[in-house]
Amino acid sequence: MNLFRSVLFWLVLAVLGALLAQLLLQDPGYVLVRFRGTDYQATVAAGLGLLLAFMFGVTLLWNLLRLPFVAWKRRRERRARAQLIDGLHAHQRGEYQRAEQLLKQAAAHGEGGNLARIHAARAAAARGDDAAATAHLDALGERDATSQALLRAEHALARSNPADALAALDAPRAQPLPPRGLQLRADALAASGRSFDAYGLLGALRQQQALPAARLDELQSQWAAQSLQQAGNASELADRWDALPQGVQTSASVVAAYARRAAAMGWNEAATRSLEQALDRQWDEDLADLYGQLDVARLEERRTQAERWLQAHPSSPALLLAVARLDKAQGHLPQAERALYRAIAQGAGSPAWEALGDIAVQSGDEPRARLAYANALRSQRSATLLDMPGRDLRQQIADTAAIEERNEHGIPRLRG
Repeated sequence: MNLFRSVLFWLVLAVLGALLAQLLLQDPGYVLVRFRGTDYQATVAAGLGLLLAFMFGVTLLWNLLRLPFVAWKRRRERRARAQLIDGLHAHQRGEYQRAEQLLKQAAAHGEGGNLARIHAARAAAARGDDAAATAHLDALGERDATSQALLRAEHALARSNPADALAALDAPRAQPLPPRGLQLRADALAASGRSFDAYGLLGALRQQQALPAARLDELQSQWAAQSLQQAGNASELADRWDALPQGVQTSASVVAAYARRAAAMGWNEAATRSLEQALDRQWDEDLADLYGQLDVARLEERRTQAERWLQAHPSSPALLLAVARLDKAQGHLPQAERALYRAIAQGAGSPAWEALGDIAVQSGDEPRARLAYANALRSQRSATLLDMPGRDLRQQIADTAAIEERNEHGIPRLRG
């Protein structure tokens, strides 16, 4: 298309030139110029030729006069480009002080001044010079307000100051925010305790592909869980839970956050039901452990539910530990102790030993409590465990084998 336009232009110009030449040949015309009492006579063609020659001479003279300045400007731009490239390479290698110097020099000259200022600010921040980084950002001024806002937000988040990051990103002159700006704004919202608002930006982040899809999925579960934990009342908690997609509601971390927040609000049935539904749908050791830790009522119902799960997961250390905690909450200390030994046999580790120590303290058996607490510490360090008095080899073997035992109803014998 450009070639066609060029050919058309030259054809039109040739036609106009031919017409003008024909007119001049038919009637060459007459030009009279009087300057300070002197008359200059010529034909129109000669006058035009002289005028063109004069303009050519002036243009040539002007270019000759400009030549040193143009050469100096080009040399300065080449030097600035070289400094920009060397500065970026130095920044990549971690030579932040040298990178800042080169980038600062490149910013003073050349077309990449804004880019050089941005990376100079990052180099200054990387070596811990906040004053220099701020000076570079201030130098950007109105030339690149969006980049300035992004860098200010980055530095504010690095200093754990999300309020300043939001103030920089919400500035009118920084709008509209690019994908990096949306990501920083979402991070600042989450860091300032507004995860529900950060969750609302996920759609825009996905649309603009600001982050990889896997990372966005992680943030979706993370911000959903945090938004549930930050709910101010039961109504708000229920609304946020119902607004979550089905796939997010099945995430273990999200279910755990909802259950903890519901239990803290006294919404006991909702807390336990959410865990029961999640564990019936897909087994998760962390949720099973949380099921026994929730400080809510419905102890007998939860104990019955745990026994039902034990039929399908008899070797689950988290579930055995949950059963022990429920027994302890009901005051059934011997049954809780037996369940804890079975949990320890399945690798429950330090939490089970600590719970065993708590039972010993509650029973008034301080020597056994000290041994249990010592084993809790030893278990964390993978050290050799101390023998607990009162349990012979037969009982220790029974702890391991009892998990496989069934009564006539198929339920593990945990109550003796």
